[in-house]
Amino acid sequence: MGIPVGKLALYTALGGIRPSACLPITVDVGTNNEQLLKDEFYIGLRQRRATGQEYAELLDEFMSAVKQNYGEKVLIQFEDFANHNAFELLAKYGTTHLVFNDDIQGTASVVLAGVVAALKLIGGTLAEHRFLFLGAGEAGTGIAELIALEISKQTKAPVEETRKKICLVDSKGLIVSSRKDSLQHFKKPWAHEHEPVNNLLDAVKVIKPTILIGSSGVGRTFTKEVIEAMASFNEKPLILALSNPTSQSECTAEEAYTWSKGRAIFASGSPFDPFEYNGKVFVPGQANNAYIFPGFGLGLVISGAIRVHDDMLLAASEALAKQVTEENFEKGLIYPPFSNIRKISANIAANVAAKAYELGVATRLPRPQNLVKCAESCMYTPVYRNYR
Repeated sequence: MGIPVGKLALYTALGGIRPSACLPITVDVGTNNEQLLKDEFYIGLRQRRATGQEYAELLDEFMSAVKQNYGEKVLIQFEDFANHNAFELLAKYGTTHLVFNDDIQGTASVVLAGVVAALKLIGGTLAEHRFLFLGAGEAGTGIAELIALEISKQTKAPVEETRKKICLVDSKGLIVSSRKDSLQHFKKPWAHEHEPVNNLLDAVKVIKPTILIGSSGVGRTFTKEVIEAMASFNEKPLILALSNPTSQSECTAEEAYTWSKGRAIFASGSPFDPFEYNGKVFVPGQANNAYIFPGFGLGLVISGAIRVHDDMLLAASEALAKQVTEENFEKGLIYPPFSNIRKISANIAANVAAKAYELGVATRLPRPQNLVKCAESCMYTPVYRNYR
């Protein structure tokens, strides 16, 4: 329960959503954890996990009830659903409800923003880069798809084509077309024509990516050899080690800067302290979903949006990337400092709302003249009266 409560606290603190408009919910479908089932103090449902039709029917009943009670404009955020369920629920309810999955869409949007901002440092357009992912779960495939969509939008090439610039490695090696029959459905679009490659280091050497993204949940997988290989054919390799917590990070900031001889542009999912290498202080950026989802939610609320569209996620990414200043870039940062988060959220909200109006899914009419001002004026601020 702490997770939905915590997420909503961030919606309020960072995005200015009124606490009275937030409701944390945990859907209890039982547990397969034997210890919990035997624990007399366990407060959850004391039964095996519901799956298949039973699970689908419960979720359907829940989704219908939420819409019935709160109307078309209630935003339902899915959080921490298992991979197979997360993708299916998003696909199923994305066309009928206002739904958002932070693990898939929020992560994708914040990483795309970092990559777009990093282009100022590494040069080239998005379409000129080659991407290699370690990890092909919700986060990895979600990020890959959003990058492919952004390249498609910029180059007018079909997304089936732009996906070919992106390769993914999972626990069994590179995802290639010869593995297609055994792949989960969300990995299939990434099975390209390529000879099998068993591990990350060989994939790096063969594919020669310019951007390496880790979303594997496995720590220390960006080894010295991997980073050195990236640095051998890139002037400024972009290394994103996104797994949380710090112990699961694919590599540390210190390792990325040291092994690349201070040339890597680095950001991570966990916080790392600034690091000095050869007299220069590098400040690692943190690709934290808290940059995106509070402002994204505010944008949906102020426009009265009734559906989430991929173009809104791209709009959120573009707004976040624009908040990175020259001063930030000089320190090697590809994300703006968190101290400006309310301003960042207002800009993201304005961009998301603008896209909702453009797509015709906004219901709050007429459209406000200045959406940034509108977002700021709608933000809840906890101002308390002074008592002696």
